[in-house]
Amino acid sequence: MSIRRAFMGFSLLALVACADAEQITTETPLVDLGDFALGHNIVIAKDVQKAPFSRNATEAEIEEALAAAMQARLGRYDGEKLYHIGIKVDAYGLAAPGVPVLFTPKSVLVLAVNIWDDSQELKLTEKPKILTVFESVSGDTLVGSGLTRSREEQLDILTRNAALKIERWLQENGQWFGVEPIAAEMTDAEEAKAALDVLAPDAISENTNSN
Repeated sequence: MSIRRAFMGFSLLALVACADAEQITTETPLVDLGDFALGHNIVIAKDVQKAPFSRNATEAEIEEALAAAMQARLGRYDGEKLYHIGIKVDAYGLAAPGVPVLFTPKSVLVLAVNIWDDSQELKLTEKPKILTVFESVSGDTLVGSGLTRSREEQLDILTRNAALKIERWLQENGQWFGVEPIAAEMTDAEEAKAALDVLAPDAISENTNSN
């Protein structure tokens, strides 16, 4: 039951996802990040948790793919100050083919993100920002992208989506970079709930049954 609940949660959350992030090109617009320039780009996937019904990916594959996506998107900014970003990948899921349609699993990453201001030698995040990243839903992926995408394609799309979501999170904290923040898409509580659906579906199930 807990696995079913977890992937029903994946599906419901993925239904509100935007389109998958495109590959970065010279035509990809920059957003206003004030004085931001990317310093250290650190991704750690040690002891990453694999979601049910997931294809396999190594820690190194996840780290390299996400670091590359971050560099491609955020390395374009040439502000006057360096900011270091550290990401711990807590969980991943790469939807496998042949899973019963009932579960309709979507590929997912759960990240814990921190940022430091180099010039002030100051950590800006009091605690890691939890972000849960999904594939978008399309006609090709409505019953699980394992049927239509390779694991390499899934990881590429997920990490591009993650870099885009982190870019938006930086915009939501524009005060760090001397610009006006934009409104948040999700609250911390909503992000935490999405992460728990992946990391601890049994806890979600038990809490729901007790209410």
